[in-house]
Amino acid sequence: MPTRPGGPVPVLVYDGDCGFCTSSVTVLQRLLRPDCSVAPWQFADLGALGTTQRRAESEVLWITPTGTVYGGAQAVARLLLRAGRGWAVLGALLTLPPVSWVAHGVYRLVANNRTRLPGGTPACALPARRSEDPAGP
Repeated sequence: MPTRPGGPVPVLVYDGDCGFCTSSVTVLQRLLRPDCSVAPWQFADLGALGTTQRRAESEVLWITPTGTVYGGAQAVARLLLRAGRGWAVLGALLTLPPVSWVAHGVYRLVANNRTRLPGGTPACALPARRSEDPAGP
């Protein structure tokens, strides 16, 4: 787990091959300035962080210093909470039903269509589910 002078910090893990994801993370870092480490999953030690490549391919991850892994909209909520100021209020709202249900749906809609969004490329496509993979497991 990455550390700073104050101790370990959370890690935001994203898809570094996806132009849309990389641009989004860059904007969020500049705008929010959260106290965390940021790493593309392709260069992160996912096992040491307590997660898998399969999960990192399908959603942004927020990994706490204690090893709790949040994905998708909940990872974004944790990022906002960590940013503090007014962002923390929005982050807190994203953790509460029914807002969290809507946030999950919006996140999945964006994630499933990121190849069509600005900066999206074929590398942004989510991997096919194993059940859809004709080669099998």
